Amino acid sequence: MDFGNMIGESFEYAKEAIAGNYKKWLTLVIATILFGIPLSGYLMKVLRGENPSPEVEDWGTLFVDGIKYLAVAVIYAIPLIIVGVLVVRAGVAGIMSGTLADMMTAFGLIAVGLVIMFIIAIIIAVFEIVGVVRLARTGSIGEAFHFDAIIATIKKLGWGQYLISSGIMIITGFIMEIIFNVLMIIPVLGGIICLFLIAPFTLFIARYICLLYDNAGMA
Repeated sequence: MDFGNMIGESFEYAKEAIAGNYKKWLTLVIATILFGIPLSGYLMKVLRGENPSPEVEDWGTLFVDGIKYLAVAVIYAIPLIIVGVLVVRAGVAGIMSGTLADMMTAFGLIAVGLVIMFIIAIIIAVFEIVGVVRLARTGSIGEAFHFDAIIATIKKLGWGQYLISSGIMIITGFIMEIIFNVLMIIPVLGGIICLFLIAPFTLFIARYICLLYDNAGMA
């Protein structure tokens, strides 16, 4: 698997979508402002393998696909949400107890809880990445949780190769998170710049995931 080629092609894909095509870029920004639902629906098109990047049109379909995408994301996040709630409750209970020992115990539980949440998030991502592509290719929410098929896809890619690819996406996301946080320091303008960067960044990730999935030779 040529990771460099996948990164380069994904970058060119995202660049082609916006470079000199400010109308499409602005439309994608509008899709982002609408709670990200139409943008999520647009990403479904990218995950289906449409190349070059499709036009932003048929907003009804974009909303429907976007809602399906968000539903899958929420369902996958349920274990993370449950653990997060338990960690917060334990932390608040300890802090509100008023005793130093309980407060220190609470901070310890929070630290352990955050580590557990990080591990759960990685495990979820391993399956969700392929699951979302299956959603895009079949239109079925159920297929996003067809774990036998998801594992079969990962095995065809090779667990090592797949985890490396996932790591690249995580690192890319971390870098973009840093950029966004730095930009948000700038009043007003920073937020506007971030708003315009969300679409090309998500297009890059979606195209990368699409290429990764296609490397498994799956439909």
